[in-house]
Amino acid sequence: MSIIEENIIKAGFRLPCAPSPAGLYVPAVRCGDLVFTSGQLPLLDGKFVEPGGRGKVNEINQEHAVQASRIALLNALAAIKNVCGSLDNIDRIVKMTLFVASESFFSHQHIVANGASSLLKEVFGDKGVHARSAVGVAELPLDASLEIELIVLCGRFS
Repeated sequence: MSIIEENIIKAGFRLPCAPSPAGLYVPAVRCGDLVFTSGQLPLLDGKFVEPGGRGKVNEINQEHAVQASRIALLNALAAIKNVCGSLDNIDRIVKMTLFVASESFFSHQHIVANGASSLLKEVFGDKGVHARSAVGVAELPLDASLEIELIVLCGRFS
């Protein structure tokens, strides 16, 4: 088991199997030393995490969405592992984009994103500090509450 996967376990999570695409795309693609993920949803074993995985986010269910962001992040990391061979091969988390299906009055997308960002810092240390966008949107596929994309620098591939 990789050091990063051990750190994920220490943080109270497990790395899931890489997600299967739900359409005509791949979960992650390599371009030079960069790996780009497709948008990942808060799914665990093929089902939305409850609570927080589906529907619009607002002040009432914001904390559940924070937890769901961590699950979506782990799915993105699983997709990256399939391309890099090991999460230990990641040299840097470059950028995270989080899309939040938001009620029209909700403006705390950045707080939801903090859930995933804090887990990246905890698991990767300084290599996990990244640029970020947190965007509110009207709807996401399958009524998901959020969707995460990652860009990572992976200098070694196994």
